[in-house]
Amino acid sequence: MNITETSLKVFLAYADDADNWNGTPLVCGEKAERGNLTQLKKAGLITTDIEEGHTWLFFTDAGKALAAKHGIKL
Repeated sequence: MNITETSLKVFLAYADDADNWNGTPLVCGEKAERGNLTQLKKAGLITTDIEEGHTWLFFTDAGKALAAKHGIKL
């Protein structure tokens, strides 16, 4: 997998917070985080969906597997 260390940190932060959002965290990061989210999408780890003006993050099977490797169960 070809993602930066920063993108991995962003991914793990959302994965860690997912439990607070029934597995689908609200995207509420800084503008600087957008590139990281794009990289995570291109790597096939996440998808996002906009509903009522809010962006929600969904973990793919590959994303769930990566989270599990870091001790986070999604």
